[in-house]
Amino acid sequence: MRWYGKLLGFIAGALLFRPNPLFGAVIGLLLGHAFDSDWFRLGKDLPYRELGVTRDATDAEIDLAYRRLMSQYHPDKVAGAAPELRAQAEKKARQINAAYDRIKTLRKR
Repeated sequence: MRWYGKLLGFIAGALLFRPNPLFGAVIGLLLGHAFDSDWFRLGKDLPYRELGVTRDATDAEIDLAYRRLMSQYHPDKVAGAAPELRAQAEKKARQINAAYDRIKTLRKR
């Protein structure tokens, strides 16, 4: 459990609200808790959305979604297509790979 955001928020709030340091400390503590809980990290569901699964999906469901999307968007599937279609497929395959790698990294923690 992270705690440093709460501590820094408490101190900063107390110092910034000098007329009423207790009020500032409580506000700073709440903001620190929000940062510790990653409330302000807006794109944290993006890799899951890229694969079309939810955050509570099992590893098997994530692997299945990854394989399904890669079989659909793999650049070798469109080898004989126009260059712009091949470029789009390569871009989408890179996005899928990055999302899958990000999810695997997040789940190792």
